[in-house]
Order: sequence, then structure tokens, then C-alpha cells
Amino acid sequence: MDEDYDELVSYLTPREETDSMKRYQNTTAIPCPVCENPFADLVVVTGETTSLELSEPLDICVTRTSEDRPMLFTHTG
Repeated sequence: MDEDYDELVSYLTPREETDSMKRYQNTTAIPCPVCENPFADLVVVTGETTSLELSEPLDICVTRTSEDRPMLFTHTG
């Protein structure tokens, strides 16, 4: 993965990892690289396909790593 991604996740708390995704929690109010507001979670899609089960309505920002992997930043409230 690229250096920006590695630096970003180094500040986040790992919460879940499967064959198709990794989820990190933002426990230190780091700003989203898309909208610059703090985000709740980062979900990185690592497989070809995956699905998300949302338990509450969320705003989502999307970008990609340099390796073209989707990154989803969730925002609550």
C-alpha cells in the first residue's frame, strides 16, 4: 500500500478484518481526506467484492488507495 495509506491507518484502531475488507475506527478525530471532517470508521475493500451491513444511516466519503482499492470513510450524525 502507499505511504499516505500506511500513515493514515497507523493512527486508527483496527476493529475487523475479513478476506474482503479491513475496518478501522477513528478514535482520535482524524479528519477525512475527502471532506476534512472527522470520520467514524475507515473501511478498505481488499477483495474483489464485499457488502456492507449498515445498522444506522451514515454519510460516506469514498476515495481510493494508490493500488486502486476503495476506501470508505463513514460519518455519523
